[in-house]
Amino acid sequence: MRTTIARRSPVRSRHGATAAATGAVVVVLVALGLFLPLVGLLVGVTASTAGLVSFPGLSVTAVTLVGAVVVLALLLVALTRRRAAAAWTAAGCAVLAALGVTVFPVIAVAAGSAERVGDVAPLLIDIWQRITGGS
Repeated sequence: MRTTIARRSPVRSRHGATAAATGAVVVVLVALGLFLPLVGLLVGVTASTAGLVSFPGLSVTAVTLVGAVVVLALLLVALTRRRAAAAWTAAGCAVLAALGVTVFPVIAVAAGSAERVGDVAPLLIDIWQRITGGS
């Protein structure tokens, strides 16, 4: 006598699979088309400013890793939803999380630059006063 065990597929519907696949494609496009070029540009800018603008590599790496886990979890949620609305909502949230991770390096560099301005401004004022002969 032969018994068979029915296995459930983790994918519950075509809606979930379609939403997850679409979300994954958009996330990859955001990563390759926005995130990587932006980080490359920011690293180049910080390298060319001779230390005036610092690149927060550790925090960008940490946010990127946490963001990747969140995005993957949301895409997995989208994949396993039976209802189309829930699947598309999870996929949309994954795309929004990827965009948030993409914007973070710009905010981090801008915040670091704003802190540096407080350090650089007195130096520039002193140099200007020496050049102009002011007191």
